[in-house]
Amino acid sequence: MSSTTQRPAPVRMLPPERPVRIKRDARTGGRAAPLFGLPAVGVVALLLYLPFLWTTYVSFTDYDGLGSPVWSGLTNYKAMFSDPDLVGALTNTLLWVVGMVTLPVALGLVIAVLTYGHKWGTWLRLPFLLPYAISGVAVGVIWGFVLQPDGALGQALGFFGLPGASTGWLQAGPGNTLMMIVAVTWQAAGVNALLFVVGLQSIPAEPLEAAKLDGAEGFRMFRHQLWPQLRPITTVVIGLSIVGSLKTFDVVWVMTQGGPGTSSETLALSMYKETFVLNDYGQGAAIALFLSLVTFAASVLYLRYQLADGDSR
Repeated sequence: MSSTTQRPAPVRMLPPERPVRIKRDARTGGRAAPLFGLPAVGVVALLLYLPFLWTTYVSFTDYDGLGSPVWSGLTNYKAMFSDPDLVGALTNTLLWVVGMVTLPVALGLVIAVLTYGHKWGTWLRLPFLLPYAISGVAVGVIWGFVLQPDGALGQALGFFGLPGASTGWLQAGPGNTLMMIVAVTWQAAGVNALLFVVGLQSIPAEPLEAAKLDGAEGFRMFRHQLWPQLRPITTVVIGLSIVGSLKTFDVVWVMTQGGPGTSSETLALSMYKETFVLNDYGQGAAIALFLSLVTFAASVLYLRYQLADGDSR
């Protein structure tokens, strides 16, 4: 009896599959890439650039909103800089810039430093943050009720027999502007404190612990450790305050409507009155363009100064 041994057939190994290569035309891809940005560019041009160009054109015309604008050259700008009311509006706007850069920023910094690291810090900051949740119109209504001649402040002073019970807080400038700055400070200090707390949370713990070991505490700790490291967030807070103060409108309109007379007008309020009350669209456009340029220039100069100062350190 014989047995035959069958050898298994050799396994034929297939060559590995080659990855499919997709040929791309670099020139075609480079040409098509800008097309994806066209919708965004179109929206920005439609909502920002075209209105700006139209406003710039109208500022050089005599236009009442009806018919076609009539070219008048620099007449609106000459009238703007020669009108004492508009010069007063510019002065009040600068007063708003100084006030908003000092009071809300300083108060927000104090609140943040005093409550940071405290067990109840969040709850202590909450009363200051709540006013930011309401609109500027609501702030104007609330503080208008407080500051009117027979308002809450006057009644409280009279009840306790303190001077100032019959003071017209909003009846004369520049005191009315200063009181409105106090009103906006009540609203803005909380959010500034929140931003400063974010800056404090970003400070590394090691330098602070080393400073404590060296005996630094209180104001010395703040001056030499906290304040220098809060520089980036301080730049943001002051920058936002400058831009916001230059376009102040709602609180002033609700509380005084720029009065008495024009004693509390700002450039934004003058722009509104010239355009929608007096129907002088050319003059309103000139003020709007001037205000836009001032805001842009102030922002650029401030940021350049901060960046240059930061590089020199």
